[in-house]
Amino acid sequence: MTSIDSVTLEVADPTAANHFYATAFGLHTQVRVRAAEAPTTGFRGFTLSLTVSQPANVNALIDAALDAGATPLKPVTKSLWGCGGVVQAPDGTIWKVATSAKKDTAPATRRIDDIVLLLGVTDVAASKRFYTGRGLAVAKSFGRMYVEFAAGSSPVKLALFRRRALAKDVGVSPDGTGSHRLVICSSAGPFTDPDGFTWKAAPA
Repeated sequence: MTSIDSVTLEVADPTAANHFYATAFGLHTQVRVRAAEAPTTGFRGFTLSLTVSQPANVNALIDAALDAGATPLKPVTKSLWGCGGVVQAPDGTIWKVATSAKKDTAPATRRIDDIVLLLGVTDVAASKRFYTGRGLAVAKSFGRMYVEFAAGSSPVKLALFRRRALAKDVGVSPDGTGSHRLVICSSAGPFTDPDGFTWKAAPA
């Protein structure tokens, strides 16, 4: 099964970015950074989501991110589907922390259950065909709105969302130009997808 080994974020200050991700989320190997000054404005067309087991963990991770220098985009709120909040890291990457649980069942921790890379695409059906043609297996599919691929033992899950819907979900304008500032490391690479997202081959 095709899997994602890690994602690399292109940032202006790798030292500061590494410090932020280690301090805020405890991420070291799944999310990597490298120096780049590629021009970009507005929404970069993707988000990263952290799913956790309960609302207290959402608050713990969001608070840690804010303390480490993140900017709030959506406060932690409860809804019919669970609980979640959205922040923007100092390097510009948008992160959502969420749970489907509505009540806490244990003391708060910053334990992350899943990391999900959500790509905002122009045509979900076309991108779905593109990715299944490269060995990714569909786990969930909701027409032309959303597709989630099976992760297996992969440390990062992949999902596709319509670009405008993804931007609305995290509270930003869908407008944006320039580099995505993202490289996806996978056994499926190297290639560039229909929306310009770059994949590279994972080390053997």
